[in-house]
Amino acid sequence: MLHYAIVFLVIALIAAVLGFGGIAGAAAGIAKILFLVFLVLFIASLIMGRRPRA
Repeated sequence: MLHYAIVFLVIALIAAVLGFGGIAGAAAGIAKILFLVFLVLFIASLIMGRRPRA
């Protein structure tokens, strides 16, 4: 999941350098969403991993 966020971030940066605003905006939006999903899953896995086994 983090891999996809990084890929879309790189695409957005390349598109921004080339001046394609619509493509850059869309790729940056996807990268932000994937980053937030990754962050939530990471925090959830940290919390679930620290629970004592029943």
